[in-house]
Amino acid sequence: MAPAIAMMAWGGNHFTPLLLMYRAVEGYSSVEVALFLAFYIVGLVPGFLLSAPLSIRFGSRLLVLLGLALGVGASVMLALGATAVLWICIGRLVAGMSVAIAMVVGSGWIRELTVPAGADPATASRGARRATLTITVGLGAGAGVSGALGQWGPWPTILPYAVQIGLSVVAAVFLVSACDSVPTRVNWRAPLREAIRVTRPPRRFYAVVLPLAPWVFTAGALAYAVVPALVSSRISTFSVGFATLLALVTLGVGVGVQPMVPKIARHSGGREAVAGLGLAVLGVLACIGVSIWTSLALALVAAVVLGAAYGICLVVGLVEVQAMTGPESVAGLTGLYYSLTYAGFLLPVILAAANQVASYPFLLAAAGVVGIICTVVVARNIRRPSRPGSMGAVS
Repeated sequence: MAPAIAMMAWGGNHFTPLLLMYRAVEGYSSVEVALFLAFYIVGLVPGFLLSAPLSIRFGSRLLVLLGLALGVGASVMLALGATAVLWICIGRLVAGMSVAIAMVVGSGWIRELTVPAGADPATASRGARRATLTITVGLGAGAGVSGALGQWGPWPTILPYAVQIGLSVVAAVFLVSACDSVPTRVNWRAPLREAIRVTRPPRRFYAVVLPLAPWVFTAGALAYAVVPALVSSRISTFSVGFATLLALVTLGVGVGVQPMVPKIARHSGGREAVAGLGLAVLGVLACIGVSIWTSLALALVAAVVLGAAYGICLVVGLVEVQAMTGPESVAGLTGLYYSLTYAGFLLPVILAAANQVASYPFLLAAAGVVGIICTVVVARNIRRPSRPGSMGAVS
């Protein structure tokens, strides 16, 4: 089951380090390249909303098989439609739907199979870390392999996707024998709006998760979508390779820091969310330095800091969501949480459009101010439990 989920994440992120290649080889503008990221978000949102109720009706295994098939279809469209904006946008949209299934259904499936019912918060947090680790490994592997093939391999607009398709077929073979979750009986005649309805989140969701979640992939988008473009003039012949390096550093640090979240919680007095957001703000400051000096060394520092912010914030948000709701609504709330995290990928689109009227240092400074505000809001609310017996801090 884990290989299939990792391959779906692979299919969502292997496009990112190739962004500069598409600008160089196909002549796409910075706004068009940013638009490809935006269509990824367009696919994610319905995937997040529909994955949980559909998995209840048909079981996790069938939904993950569907997600794997969508990932393969997306790669086919991206490989064959490299010269057409429309086909790339559609391919990215379908890839977003695939990744949404991995993150909602896959995360819940991993948690269901590895965490016993009624587990204490510490055990539950281990389940969340396993899920985020599987997804992050897939994101990193996809970026690393596809970026290397895009920089040094033949057929750079085709071969990265062919590799993902082949590995996805192998993962599907293992998935067929995976232990499925047990579907819950539902009323098939119930209106669709009831199936996709998300239970109203508790106040803590708005006070802690809402200001935290967008910074998960804001950190990632800055590190391996924005920063490579800022230094592209220094690395014109190695642009894809350097973008791949930044993606690997970011996601590698993100993987490495996730098991350390409980220790960070103990040393910070339960304020690991504040630590993650604080690192995100520091990463934005490093990006401002990159935009001014186009320093490759500072770009790597930014990737390390933003990778740590990504890893901490991703785990903290997921554990918060799982701690504040019951089994009957955790999938829907998890989908809402992931929708908010991927809103961070809209930042490159906003920056590319706004760069027509303002400089990158100014725009990044504005993003840093927003990050400081979010950090203050979370710091003021993180120790306030959402209901009696719920976790006031993540551990």
